[in-house]
Amino acid sequence: MDNGTVPVDKKNVGLGLKNLLEKHRVLQRVLLVLALIGTCMVIGDGVLTPAISVFSAVSGLELSMSKEQHRYVEVPVACVILIFLFALQHYGTHRVGSLFAPVVLTWLLCISAIGVYNIFHWNPHVYEALSPYYMFKFLKKTQKGGWMSLGGILLCITGSEAMYADLGHFSQLSIKIAFTFLVYPSLILAYMGQAAYLSRHHSLESDYRIGFYVSVPVKLRWPVLAIAILQAVVGSQAVITGTFSIIKQCSAMGCFPKVKIIHTSSKMHGQIYIPEINWSLMLLCLAITVGFRDTKRMGNAAGLAVITVMLVTTCLMSLVIVLCWHKNILLAVCFILFFGSIEALYFSASLIKFLEGAWVPIALSLIFLISMYVWHYGTLKKYEFDVQNKVPINWLLSLGPSLGIVRVKGIGLIHTELVSGIPAIFSHFVTNLPAFHQVVIFLCIKSVQVPHVRPEERFLVGRVGPKEYRLYRCIARYGYRDIHKDDIEFERDLICSIAEFIRSDASEYGLGFGSFEEDTKMTVVGTSASNLEGSIRMTEDDDQQDSQMEEGPSELMEVKSSPEKVRKRVRFVVPDSPQIDLDAREELLELMDAKEAGMAFILSHSYVRAKSGSSWLKKVVINYGYDFLRRNSRGPAYALSIPHASTLEVGMIYHV
Repeated sequence: MDNGTVPVDKKNVGLGLKNLLEKHRVLQRVLLVLALIGTCMVIGDGVLTPAISVFSAVSGLELSMSKEQHRYVEVPVACVILIFLFALQHYGTHRVGSLFAPVVLTWLLCISAIGVYNIFHWNPHVYEALSPYYMFKFLKKTQKGGWMSLGGILLCITGSEAMYADLGHFSQLSIKIAFTFLVYPSLILAYMGQAAYLSRHHSLESDYRIGFYVSVPVKLRWPVLAIAILQAVVGSQAVITGTFSIIKQCSAMGCFPKVKIIHTSSKMHGQIYIPEINWSLMLLCLAITVGFRDTKRMGNAAGLAVITVMLVTTCLMSLVIVLCWHKNILLAVCFILFFGSIEALYFSASLIKFLEGAWVPIALSLIFLISMYVWHYGTLKKYEFDVQNKVPINWLLSLGPSLGIVRVKGIGLIHTELVSGIPAIFSHFVTNLPAFHQVVIFLCIKSVQVPHVRPEERFLVGRVGPKEYRLYRCIARYGYRDIHKDDIEFERDLICSIAEFIRSDASEYGLGFGSFEEDTKMTVVGTSASNLEGSIRMTEDDDQQDSQMEEGPSELMEVKSSPEKVRKRVRFVVPDSPQIDLDAREELLELMDAKEAGMAFILSHSYVRAKSGSSWLKKVVINYGYDFLRRNSRGPAYALSIPHASTLEVGMIYHV
């Protein structure tokens, strides 16, 4: 058997599980809710981690000033640092990233040195605590009390749940090396040092909330405090970036309302910034800091968020092992039993502290979960309405090549969610407008369930109706981690893909007038220079633009650039080539003339309402919940970065 071949029995188990999920809609909903719970807890973690990181770092001031002074200084200082942290987000990680490595390295070396000092100075035998024997002995002796104390231990591993966000900045190998040889040893030494100090100071006053600062030598407390605050800012950055990343992916998959996404770096695709989410996180962080004023309750809240994310990840990972990796189902069962049992133990210990702060991530997650599920449900129902009400091809054929109206020069770009058939909105145009464009393109921008789509496989192009109708369909496919191109470059690639389709269609995909079906055959068309050499040539003129805008179907993306950046305006020329027959050449010339005349974007401004006879719950979800989210999210024209002068929006009511 070849190394790349999947055994038949393992493949059958994976297919059986896949078919089970596809047949039962209840299981699909359970899987969706489970994934959304983990996502919402990540967002909640993005609120809690910056608050507790900064507040705990600032709490070190309690050892350096009187209690009265500390009471009035602690919260304002923490709030100022948090505002500063979120205000810097729009500059991007790469702008301040050069400071992160020295700060993290200094912090790790600092806590390692302090840990080593405390170990040798107070209790050199503390290394024996590394043995799991003492953990079982502790739990056996303390029983319920020891089980309840596990919730506080979760703060030791906070941050690992957002490690996926680091993949947008570092390679897997660099993360493994840094964690194994630097981060983990430093943390072990730091915690062993604190344990050694506390083992010789049983009578320590309970008024001190931060045990770490108590174990720091007095002369080093102010420098360590400064480094701790800088480290809190750096550590919070990873969680905030992780929140941006997961919201972007949810938006691409239709599980989050349209948002504005700014790519702060043209080189590192994982570095993004979402203004709406950034300021919302800041307000929630400030509310947590001012409302709690206590690291213990913040820790209970953050611990529950972290362990919930880990538990959901373990459950979903077991499915990945079977469905994606095609491994033995026994391996998936062993995986979820080993890691899931440990995480379930910590989860139960955190959940018992519901009234002591753990209610916060549950409340936040419940709000986000309802919003995301309502948006997904409304979007799905809207798409189903489009599918059920699309116009039959016979209606189009009955109108003739002129569509019963005057065809004027230019390209009409109709944005639709349908990948086949004619959207109902097109019949509104033809029925109510006296004229329409010479060339019409039904554009569908789809986010597929893979991270990236290769550029040569980006566009699917086909015809709608006979050749003389000049109606085309183009499906632009993007992975949920792809960067969508700016408006000018996207238009260029779109026209190039249609031109290449016209050239190839003349010899391979030509269809007669009466041979059309409801679903026209689509062709994958590459936009590389080699593919387009035989159909069209491009000439470029310099054009000044202030910024580079990135567009997508469910979000607006923007790449930060200097105001002096030169943009290229592209002109298309049909070459004299024997490879292009007369009909194709005529069609290409007509396409180029239409492009020079201008391109108009036709969008549907939809109003979704629950149809009569729906249950009261559906009416509440659609008429109020989904409508509220739609009104407060980015509109279609804004999300696609379309100039107002080139936009035509037509209102439609969807009764779902």
